[in-house]
Amino acid sequence: MNHRSCIAVLIAVTLIFAGADLLAQDSEGTLDKIARTGEFLIGYRTDASPLSYENADGEPSGYSVDLCRRIATAVKGHLDDADIETKFVGVSSDERIAAVISGKIDIECGSTTITLSRQEQVDFTIPTFVTGASVLSLTETGIQGMSDLSGKKVGAVKDTTTVELLRENLQQKLIDASVVIVGSREEAMNRLNRGNIDAYASDQIVLIGQIIEAANPKKYSLLDETFSYEPYGMVVRRNDADFRLLANKALAQLYRSGQHIQIYNKWIGRIGLQPPPMLIAMFQLNTIPE
Repeated sequence: MNHRSCIAVLIAVTLIFAGADLLAQDSEGTLDKIARTGEFLIGYRTDASPLSYENADGEPSGYSVDLCRRIATAVKGHLDDADIETKFVGVSSDERIAAVISGKIDIECGSTTITLSRQEQVDFTIPTFVTGASVLSLTETGIQGMSDLSGKKVGAVKDTTTVELLRENLQQKLIDASVVIVGSREEAMNRLNRGNIDAYASDQIVLIGQIIEAANPKKYSLLDETFSYEPYGMVVRRNDADFRLLANKALAQLYRSGQHIQIYNKWIGRIGLQPPPMLIAMFQLNTIPE
């Protein structure tokens, strides 16, 4: 074998081993990854109050974040390793799914709706919340129902389930409103406050969060009616049954023990909002026994 042939063989062998190493990492389960790296990476939305957001000190906060902290405790207990570090990674709505797929985060804790189309790419835990899409406007505009949106501009954040659901609802009811796509919730609120859009459509609990955070909550009006069904869940890697089961066990334990009500009251009930019947039913249906 000549020198050039030897080099070619060495390159081929190197590529084979490199490919095998990449394949092994790709097939590595989340729990194995956490054990290997010593880190549990929790993705969280920075702008989805009261479920997931950054507080004034820049720390991850909210109902969904607290649920994920409990899952982190379950992960440490399962691996029998108290030294595993829990790290929070902020993600936007348009990158949250890709962040789970790529391994940038191990779980996404925010306000992500469980859909069949998303389950072609990722999996979800058992439901953690349930809400519906609604519309927020300035009180002075007098918008009191979906029919009042006729001739108005309604903002919706890109890459959310609200966009198509809003369009479908407006079309079904023959309401000639214009749907304006915006990049983030912050942009939506800014445009609403400036009058660039007449209303902002999103999940009702997210809109409630915007009112909670507002300097003058009475400035805004939120419709009671909803036009969609939005069951939320934590996003996890697809076909990773061991990690999904561990997360589900942690959530079901919270529901059985009633601790989820304490977490709800801490972030949502504190402003006087009682859990709606649909949410109570969701909790009861997911008190799965061991």
